[in-house]
Amino acid sequence: MQFIFLQVLLKRIKAIRYFMKDKGVPLRKKIIIVAGILYLLSPIDLIPEPILIFGIVDDITLWTFIIWYLKSELDNYWVESDEVEPAKKFRGKNIIDDVNYEVEKEVVKEEEQK
Repeated sequence: MQFIFLQVLLKRIKAIRYFMKDKGVPLRKKIIIVAGILYLLSPIDLIPEPILIFGIVDDITLWTFIIWYLKSELDNYWVESDEVEPAKKFRGKNIIDDVNYEVEKEVVKEEEQK
């Protein structure tokens, strides 16, 4: 849990694929992601790649901005990779699906408590 920021970042990056497939997403947001991918793959950068560590700074900065800008939309497309089917997890147990319940608070009079 120390690296929760990295876990969230990886989930958002994985969500990009589903974000791009959704037909309800505005075209301009899809263009932002496509432009970011093209810039990442493009040999032309603001800071040339041969300059040691600083060569990837512009790519990281651009993608940080893109993911920050689209964070609320990408969070809707998180796909949990650790999904477990209840039948496998609770083998031998009775599983009841789609149960609606309501908790009612019972009012007990003070006289009944004595």
